[in-house]
Amino acid sequence: MTLKQKIQLKRKLIEEIVVEHETLVSILNTEKFQQKLERACLLLKQAIRQNKKILVCGNGGSAADSQHIAGELVGRFQRERNALACVSLTTNTSILTAIGNDYSFENVFSRQIEAIGKPGDVLLIFSTSGRSTNILEAAKVARKRKIKVIGFTGAQPNPLSRISDICISVPSRSTPRIQEIHTILIHIICKIIEDSLPS
Repeated sequence: MTLKQKIQLKRKLIEEIVVEHETLVSILNTEKFQQKLERACLLLKQAIRQNKKILVCGNGGSAADSQHIAGELVGRFQRERNALACVSLTTNTSILTAIGNDYSFENVFSRQIEAIGKPGDVLLIFSTSGRSTNILEAAKVARKRKIKVIGFTGAQPNPLSRISDICISVPSRSTPRIQEIHTILIHIICKIIEDSLPS
């Protein structure tokens, strides 16, 4: 293969990725998608007004997403305002390894929800597949404790979409593309929440 052919292949790949991304981004403008997003933001704003917590979890890149949104809410997104109670369940290595060792990896999030979750809190779960056992266990424990569950997943149907109070699904099976849209959703949610708060 010549250098020119290699460059053409790379450009074609880039173009395919960008087109796929743009197609998924355009779905954010649909009425159905926006209604779900508005419902999710309403749940989060209600929890904040009632001085409840937002708990967040996910695996791998979705763990990074959970830490991302926690950082934006506890710190700030774009303007000064009071800190918000948001806890990422993916960050304490001592807790994660203790639970993983003493119980199982399936319980790394659910056990933490048992410890700190209260009725009225909201659990955000990021999962591209919606199938990981530990996130499903987290959702089940949250529901038992009267904690609303908002799932962010890839294409439905998946187990998490069926047990979430609200599931915002990206209609794709490509993990990178799903995660890109989840990042946009994080920023939209943070903007909506922050704009609803007093300075």
